[in-house]
Amino acid sequence: MIVRLALDAMGTRFELVLHGGDEFFLRAVGEQAVEAIRDEHRRLSLFDPASHISRVNASGAARSVTVDRDLFDLLATAAAVWEQSGGAFDAAVGGFMRRWGHRGAPADAGTLAAGFGAVRLDPDRLTVAFTDAGAALDLGGIAKGYALDRAAGVVRAAGVGAALLHGGTSSIAAIGAPPGTEGWRVRLKSGRGELCLRDRSASISAPSGRVTEAGAAHIIDPRTGAPVEVRGESVVVGESGALADAWATALVVTGDRPDRMPPEIGSAVRVNDDWAVSPGMEQAFRALAPGETDRELDR
Repeated sequence: MIVRLALDAMGTRFELVLHGGDEFFLRAVGEQAVEAIRDEHRRLSLFDPASHISRVNASGAARSVTVDRDLFDLLATAAAVWEQSGGAFDAAVGGFMRRWGHRGAPADAGTLAAGFGAVRLDPDRLTVAFTDAGAALDLGGIAKGYALDRAAGVVRAAGVGAALLHGGTSSIAAIGAPPGTEGWRVRLKSGRGELCLRDRSASISAPSGRVTEAGAAHIIDPRTGAPVEVRGESVVVGESGALADAWATALVVTGDRPDRMPPEIGSAVRVNDDWAVSPGMEQAFRALAPGETDRELDR
């Protein structure tokens, strides 16, 4: 028995596939997982002006803003990836996104913009503040994976043995596997690779996704403030969807794996036609030649 649920949140489409023997039980669990994603949308999405992130952005340059423990821990995770990636992932890229027209009409090139170096986190008071008026949080590179972590936690706690959850097909959480299979199989949109996931999260990132009317890619290199120009993609697999999202964004910016990336997080990075796959990633990822369609994939 397969139950499918879907919702629109965080500017994309989330879909949940739950496998088991009791349709009513699966649907009830799925609805709880859907509500967990909706809750994170209300907290983290810039598409909601009443979200916690929108509130921080509105006041963070004027005063310290108190946030809850979960949000503070997420921002601390973002800060760690920012540091480890040498700034290639930046959860305060909001000013640059506005400048290039990804959050409304393009801003003037002289508009203030600052990255995570202008964010101050106080772990004792659980506050966030900006030291530069041009700073603005934008969790688009980590929020979907975090929401899937929350939803997958609901599904696991209920005892569902096999499920696949994804946000926009780029952020994925796999629980168990369909009966008789090694794992959930997912083909990359580019057709250049496929994943086999079991009890893992994954993220796929490419600058060739959304673009503005002026042709600016939706992934910004925070180190330069300009859209990423290299045409490639990255795949990251690990236990945390939030970390997979953040590192996938960083790898598309850098085009290779930073030395400080945690070794337990697997990666595959393609620049033009060449893949660089980290050790131990072979069980989860397989590169494909252009046009290769040699097997049917479970979605």
